[in-house]
Amino acid sequence: MGATGSGKTTFINNASGSQLRVGFGLQSCTSDVQMAQAFQLDGRKVVLIDTPGFDDTSRTDTDILRLIASWLQVTYEKGMKLTGIIYMHRIMDNRVGGISKRNFTMFRELCGESTLRNVAIVTNFWGDVALHLGEAREAELRGTDIFFKPVLDKGACMVRHSNTVNSAHDILRLLINNDPMALRIQHELVDQHLDIAETAAGAMLSRELLDQARKHQEQLLQLQAEMEEAIRKKDEETRNELAEESGKLQTEMQKIQTDSQQLAEEHEAEKVETERRMREMQDKMREEAEQQKEAYRARIDELEKQMQDAVAQSAEEKEKMQADLHELQTQRDAIEAQCPDCVIA
Repeated sequence: MGATGSGKTTFINNASGSQLRVGFGLQSCTSDVQMAQAFQLDGRKVVLIDTPGFDDTSRTDTDILRLIASWLQVTYEKGMKLTGIIYMHRIMDNRVGGISKRNFTMFRELCGESTLRNVAIVTNFWGDVALHLGEAREAELRGTDIFFKPVLDKGACMVRHSNTVNSAHDILRLLINNDPMALRIQHELVDQHLDIAETAAGAMLSRELLDQARKHQEQLLQLQAEMEEAIRKKDEETRNELAEESGKLQTEMQKIQTDSQQLAEEHEAEKVETERRMREMQDKMREEAEQQKEAYRARIDELEKQMQDAVAQSAEEKEKMQADLHELQTQRDAIEAQCPDCVIA
């Protein structure tokens, strides 16, 4: 998890050998929950799951929460728990802005306090910043209450990623032997049967939407006052500009209200869609597993045939050696018959 552009997908591709889509521009590429192909690490089968950030350019925070919550709910209902959660952060960022703070706050609400010991905060893009600046930012992130210190105090670890396969695998080794645990939102949705809007993450998002709506309402009142002043002064150009801005604000307010109402209404539909996608992924994984097993079976058959051929060849060589030995013995007997006083070893 983490903000858009923090390197989540690249990390997964490096670690697993997958080819999930990676974005390099301003647009987010991960607008859905993606499951990478399984791979072996130290005798453990590892599956990494890629999630979009709550600052996604193509979906609202409400959409993202529904996507992530639905995936977590469906997998938990199937008996699957997460062994670790990786939160990616760009060390090259000069400061942790409001969007990054909101991403991390939502991350904490999804996880809950009890699962933080299974969390790794991974700082990325060390090659894009001078080492002394990166180390200073790292120390600030570790030691400041408004950043990562409270989570680290709860047992999370903080590590650097050098954007290599070995680095990704070393980070995963910190997590793969953990006891799998259910996240807070999984307990809330499945065990407590809460509506998504009643979960800690949902409640936080609803508060943010209400706060945005309140700020937009204040801006709208200010625009209306300015429009009345423009009308009084017969300033048609200013009035038109203010009217256009007012219309945009009203559209945004309506969108916020719709998002808030649809959070609960569309969660069930998203859950059904997630279950369908999960079945497709599982079918694909089973198909790939069957193909691998078939390939192994073919290789085993080939090796067994080679072994049988080698055994048969060895038998032929043994017969030839025995024939040669018999011939030599015959020749020796013949010589001894010709020269009874000669002894041939």
